[in-house]
Amino acid sequence: MPGPDGDYQHADRMIFFILLATTSLSLHSQCLNGIQTKQLMQLKKLQQYFADYSAWLCGREADTRLYYWDSQRRWQQHWDMHAPDLRAGFQAALDNARTRRLWNREGFEPKRMMLLFMEMEHEFVRSMFIDLFDEKRDLSGRADRFVFYCDQLMSQYRERFPLKKEGSHFHNDDYGMVSLYLTFQYPNRHAPYGADRLRSLLERLGAADIPVGGDFERHAKVMRTIYQLMQKEGALMANHKARLDPSLHYMDDSLLLAFDFACFVTGA
Repeated sequence: MPGPDGDYQHADRMIFFILLATTSLSLHSQCLNGIQTKQLMQLKKLQQYFADYSAWLCGREADTRLYYWDSQRRWQQHWDMHAPDLRAGFQAALDNARTRRLWNREGFEPKRMMLLFMEMEHEFVRSMFIDLFDEKRDLSGRADRFVFYCDQLMSQYRERFPLKKEGSHFHNDDYGMVSLYLTFQYPNRHAPYGADRLRSLLERLGAADIPVGGDFERHAKVMRTIYQLMQKEGALMANHKARLDPSLHYMDDSLLLAFDFACFVTGA
């Protein structure tokens, strides 16, 4: 188990203390005396949110965001960074039976622009995704480079096709689209990112040191920790599994559950 100055040094300390307090009975007995009353109150608050969310999963609105699991399943089935025809794989991987609003809505068309980039610079785009999905490298650095490369491709596209009035590549959306790619590629390591949602979640959980701006790295660590805690909630996990359809949804471990929980808590 990493200490406060280890893997969790940039994550929320409240969630770190909760993780310590719930990992095992032996660890609990060793650490309980060191956990302040505030942390115990925060633990109770999180446990109550888990109970409320578990009940919500049995209700009529539980399928509100299940389309994320549909797209995650399709991405896992169709995306191959090393396939000869990257464009065809991307077209099939980023799809959904219910809605395409994650990549195609009014004023927001990142999928269309990425397909155009693939037509123009097929191998360069391949290298972009290879770099983005290299988990050995710094997360924020990978995300920033991906957006920078999109900026470069956008400039190149405008030079080649001056008569086509493309205003944006739509990947400069505060890591929203980048986090979606990461979520679909690594279901148990990443979740969709939103700076406002992260701030609201930490506020509602009673966390200290709320980020004023975005914090992409912290978000990833908080989502992973929350999911670890959720896995200890047997009824919650059973209710979640009951709403999934194996023919439609990704069925293995996925941080989409932590994301869905965050949306529930924050009212997103």
